[in-house]
Amino acid sequence: MTMGKYAADISSIKEAHARIKSLIRKTPVLSSNSLNDISRRKLYFKCENFQKSGAFKFRGACNAVFSLTDEDASKGVITHSSGNHAAALALAAKLRGIPAYVVTPKNVPICKLENVKRYDGKVNFSEANIRSRDEVAYILRQETGAIFIPSSNDGRILSGQGTISLELLEQAPQIDTLVVPISGGGMASGVALAAKAINPSIRILAAEPKGADDAAQSKAAGRIITLPEVNTIADGLRACLGNFTWPVVRDLVDDIITVEDSEIVKAMKLCFEILKIVVEPSGAIGLAAVLSKTFQKNDAWKDSKHIGIVISGGNVDMAVLWNYLNKSK
Repeated sequence: MTMGKYAADISSIKEAHARIKSLIRKTPVLSSNSLNDISRRKLYFKCENFQKSGAFKFRGACNAVFSLTDEDASKGVITHSSGNHAAALALAAKLRGIPAYVVTPKNVPICKLENVKRYDGKVNFSEANIRSRDEVAYILRQETGAIFIPSSNDGRILSGQGTISLELLEQAPQIDTLVVPISGGGMASGVALAAKAINPSIRILAAEPKGADDAAQSKAAGRIITLPEVNTIADGLRACLGNFTWPVVRDLVDDIITVEDSEIVKAMKLCFEILKIVVEPSGAIGLAAVLSKTFQKNDAWKDSKHIGIVISGGNVDMAVLWNYLNKSK
């Protein structure tokens, strides 16, 4: 891998880990004989649902906030997010003692909104589209002078998320394949950069809802594809790739598996019933991908025997889930 080719590399990821390791939680890796039998593989679940703020996003947000100079940090930070990054940034800012301004769509899951408020984030609502979020955030930046921290498309974010691989491949070095959710691509990029640096032969698969499959379409087209609208229960997977994340996804993610919302909900149910952990839809998609016919019947992955699955978060909006289940009956 050429140094400087991407927005992050193994050096920046190791630097991020040194910077944030006293602030983040080293999350556990769980396994289950029952799920191994169902998948016909050995699965290793990296449980970022146990991370501070309830999701992996705290790693990147923490690295970004604590990378700032005192002068830059003094006016606070700002972002727009559908939930997990917003809460993560609010918590990281609170730990540094600076304000966090958060623009979130009006349809944000209540549990994620409450997380932002719990960490003293200053909430500002937008319409449920990227243009409105950008406009509200721009106005706030002009008013406050706060530093904008995007949810994915930033080298500091990629470096922070890459610390997942540093931990996971130390906890379970036998892993030959990693499966990660993909949306804006911050985690997929960071995880891929670190994992490929540690073990160049490791396979990286991304998992995406069919109702928000811009990354899969981008991979197939060889260029960034944006969708006019998305429709998925996985509210954390509705963003799109950026100019920093796309090159890594293009070059280092081996394939993207898309799954239906019904498959995601079934995977959530398995996590609840077998692993005994709370997992949001975005977090369950890796298991859904591994159990899918697309993966199970693809000879390209027959040698994937030891699979690491990143459970990205556990912030479940139970009302949305119950509504979905009732409609499915």
